[in-house]
Amino acid sequence: MWVHEREFETSAPKDGEWLSCLLAGAEGAAGQDDLMLRAVVSGIDKDRLSGEALFLSAGMDGSMRRPADPFRFVPRPYENTSAFNAAVMIPTGVGAQVGGHAGDAGPLVKLVASVCDHVITHPNAVNASDINELPHNASYVEGSVLTRLLLGNIALQPVRQNRVLVVVDDHPDILFVNAAVNAVNAARATYGLVCPQVVKLSPPVRLKVLYSSSGRAVGEVTNLDLLVQQLWAMRGSYDAVAVSSVINVPAGYHQGYFDSAGEMVNPWGGVEAMLTHTLSTLLDVPTAHAPMFETRDIANADPGIVDPRMAAEAVSLTFLQCVLKGLQRSPRILPGAELGREGLLDVTKISCLVMPDGCVGAATLAALSQGIPVVAVRENASLMNTDLTLLPWRAGQLHIVENYWEAVGVIAALKAGLAPESVRRPLAYAPVALAEPVALPLRASENLSTPVS
Repeated sequence: MWVHEREFETSAPKDGEWLSCLLAGAEGAAGQDDLMLRAVVSGIDKDRLSGEALFLSAGMDGSMRRPADPFRFVPRPYENTSAFNAAVMIPTGVGAQVGGHAGDAGPLVKLVASVCDHVITHPNAVNASDINELPHNASYVEGSVLTRLLLGNIALQPVRQNRVLVVVDDHPDILFVNAAVNAVNAARATYGLVCPQVVKLSPPVRLKVLYSSSGRAVGEVTNLDLLVQQLWAMRGSYDAVAVSSVINVPAGYHQGYFDSAGEMVNPWGGVEAMLTHTLSTLLDVPTAHAPMFETRDIANADPGIVDPRMAAEAVSLTFLQCVLKGLQRSPRILPGAELGREGLLDVTKISCLVMPDGCVGAATLAALSQGIPVVAVRENASLMNTDLTLLPWRAGQLHIVENYWEAVGVIAALKAGLAPESVRRPLAYAPVALAEPVALPLRASENLSTPVS
């Protein structure tokens, strides 16, 4: 089993069905029996859509079920307005100015949560090595699960506590294995983590860093069979999975990343997302990954004073604590749940999506199709620069703002039921148009010539 990316091109849709177009183009790049795990848009012009898709290849063990289509679209029949719940998404591996490094989107998640009833986000937005300051009214799920939530094919069930299974590389240097086990025990002793077992994996899963032609940090995941087989065999004994493993990067990447002052796309996050997309899709459980140092020389190197967005990575040995804390109460994933069930969070209860401007993937296009308001933030620049205004948004659905301060104002206006532009000046005149005759189709039972009593 191996996980890898493929690039593709397809014709732009003529009927406005951008989600179907993206998914069909990505499926066209699939090999026989490949399972698609992710699809993103890398460029749009008048006639063509360019994209990059993630696939699991080489089949699955006969004892494991093939998951239902993770990209099945279920339109929401209505919006439940009993609470205001925001999804905060920052794609991994695209060099986002906010949230593209080491949990540096934590403050913005707190800010958004301050004006919402609940926020749902993904691990790389808030995971910061030994730090995770996820607010009490927020939770995270793996990025592919957030996409499935917006597509409408899963619901999320809040939990009080998860049993977090921890899988670590059987590292040749016992220092790193002991450090990971100590991190687990620290979590058990200080905030009551439930960990049924720490599993040492030998041979370990292999994660290799690569970059796509668009500059996104991606990679390749191999040696996956033992990990998946182990997790499948132990299903029922855990509710969430934390993985700590070595990520293979070229020599010099560690210091080069710290020296780049944020100009280098974080090389680790992209391939981590590839692994967790795979596990969450196959197992329908919350998953997150922490990188493990390759050698003591790398672990002991002094990176100097680094960009604040990277500082959490410069002061950690295991990078694992944030993963354990986040997974402790990550919501349960319920595939195929009926939309609108009381006590569950599903697409009917998502009030808006907050994301960087220019980013288009299945999650963005799902929000477009579901009629979910989207708040796109220009200041959070990244490698992704698709013009969102090219998409067929409903009136008042897309709100492009300069920064997250402004985004919170728009969110507050949406929560209050106000048109955000109503508190800005000048206020444009309402458009006026002359009504024109329209031919309406009649159902068989209707006869407009019959007088109404």
